[in-house]
Amino acid sequence: MSQTPTLARLNSPADLEALKKQAAPKIAIRHDPNAPAYEGVTNHIMVCCGTGCTSSGSQQIVKGLREELEKNGLGKSVEVFITGCHGFCEMGPLVVIYPQNIFYVLVKAEDIQEIVEQTIKGGKPVERLLYRGHEGAEPTVHYNEIDFYAKQNRLTLANCGHINPEDIYEYIANDGYLALAKALKHKDNTDPLLDEVKASGLRGRGGAGFPTGRKWELCRQVPGEKKYIICNADEGDPGAFMDRSVLEGDPHRVVEGMIIGGLVIGADEGYIYVRAEYPLAVHRLRVALEQAEAMGLLGKNILGSGWNFDLHIKEGAGAFVCGEETALIQSIEGKRGMPTARPPFPAVSGLWGKPTNNNNVETWANIPAIIRNGGAWFAAYGTEKSKGTKVFALTGKVRHTGLAEVPMGISMREIIFNIGGGILGGKKFKAVQIGGPSGGCLPENMIDRPVDYDSLIEAGAMMGSGGLVVVDEDTCMVDLARFFLSFTRDESCGKCTPCREGSTRMLNILNNITQGKGQPGDIEMLEELANNIKLSALCGLGQTCPNPILSTLRYFRHEYEAHIFEKKCPAKACSALLTFWIEEEKCIGCGACKKQCPASAIEGEKKEPHKIDPLKCIKCGSCIDACRKQKAVFKK
Repeated sequence: MSQTPTLARLNSPADLEALKKQAAPKIAIRHDPNAPAYEGVTNHIMVCCGTGCTSSGSQQIVKGLREELEKNGLGKSVEVFITGCHGFCEMGPLVVIYPQNIFYVLVKAEDIQEIVEQTIKGGKPVERLLYRGHEGAEPTVHYNEIDFYAKQNRLTLANCGHINPEDIYEYIANDGYLALAKALKHKDNTDPLLDEVKASGLRGRGGAGFPTGRKWELCRQVPGEKKYIICNADEGDPGAFMDRSVLEGDPHRVVEGMIIGGLVIGADEGYIYVRAEYPLAVHRLRVALEQAEAMGLLGKNILGSGWNFDLHIKEGAGAFVCGEETALIQSIEGKRGMPTARPPFPAVSGLWGKPTNNNNVETWANIPAIIRNGGAWFAAYGTEKSKGTKVFALTGKVRHTGLAEVPMGISMREIIFNIGGGILGGKKFKAVQIGGPSGGCLPENMIDRPVDYDSLIEAGAMMGSGGLVVVDEDTCMVDLARFFLSFTRDESCGKCTPCREGSTRMLNILNNITQGKGQPGDIEMLEELANNIKLSALCGLGQTCPNPILSTLRYFRHEYEAHIFEKKCPAKACSALLTFWIEEEKCIGCGACKKQCPASAIEGEKKEPHKIDPLKCIKCGSCIDACRKQKAVFKK
């Protein structure tokens, strides 16, 4: 559906059902290789145009493919579509060809002619563009056979990478808005809808993990003619891009979830609060809202039901603290984004003093499938207290970075080694930071722990929004804690003293420790400050900012002690505690390190062993990188 037809208004659920039956055959070859060609179209070429692939030139690939197909007389039989993020970001730009289900990685504009000639015209894959799990491995041809996807259960991400996010007909062809039609049958008594959400066991995917059904019920019970719902898309964790990918790849799923939520809670208006740094997500949301309203799925008299619901987009300025719901509400109201004391909670007095319900992108995205398939279907995934699936952003020292959606209760080992492919460069796994800057570090001996809300809290971490940063043996845990604390300190709104002053004091201590200036008593002071801040800070940002410190002290206390008492960094990462030297027996005097040294700290004649002047050395490590052949330069 490269050319979207004029959007005709749907006046009933029956109209929606009829449109689905009309639209489904157009994309059938993406699901069934034996499906008949529709209107002479024999192939669909899907090009990832999420933010990551777009930055690598995927839009040029779309344009080039269309031009090459036209040149070969295939413009009418082969269609090229844009998609959202597939999740396998490091391998982009990605191209998938249906009905063969051929998956190409790292595609460049110069590959286009070969793809058309060999695959579209010849029916054979271009082997060099196929994915290989590791060097020397056999190429994997088909999408569903790639190890990165094999262990995933893509419920929230079901459409991402498989539909054109800017075409509402493709969403409808994949059962889109059928949940809304089902929900409208209960518009006079929404109890059955709330019961399904409760039965699903869905908990908030934004970090706190509060039961979604219970949260809706609390807002629903508060009297008031005017209520609001909010989608928190202010995704600010370092390395996190789950919400962005959902909005870019399947915006209608979030819109539909919010409309249903509004119906259940009794709200007739909602806001999607999305950070302005996500221009593609904002664009596709605007397109989705315009299309949904034009077709009678949003706005006045939805599907002829007589019920009205409006949605607005509010672009945030990128303040991490606005991920906290009261600060977010202040920002929507046009005020500075700063948290307010609770109670009253937003469910009682939120946006402009009205009862307000706030959920994050992933939570809203789960609602349509729960209403369509039933709460028991969703609850069949996961564990007793953590139902369903969770999308994680897998980053750091891991071979396969990207988005992974897995059932709750899966072990960290399975995520990192089976989906992530293990640690880069054959290094040893050391820890994983889960939950972003508000989360905690889990060491190697906890890698088999189930990933669910309660298990992680017990271990001193938290689910958070779903960021996973994997670190290897070369990572200093003191420096890692310092990095995350520096982020939260910078993002503190400064309203409350515990967060403003406490985070600054803790960061000063960590800076001193990593610079070799640590003192006896620093560890005890960090623990005292961290525990006091957790108890007294105004909002979640302040209350959780000590988590990286507390978790690294819990599992890596010996590294803190080595920095303070021995003036050594066990990971050899803190430059202030390092000494660089050249082993004379290995040095052949090639001069490679000498050429690369920016401080002229290396002396020695050609073919004679070289030496490093410790007074001039700035400990940048360029000499080690230069000495790859002989490996004669070391740090200790």
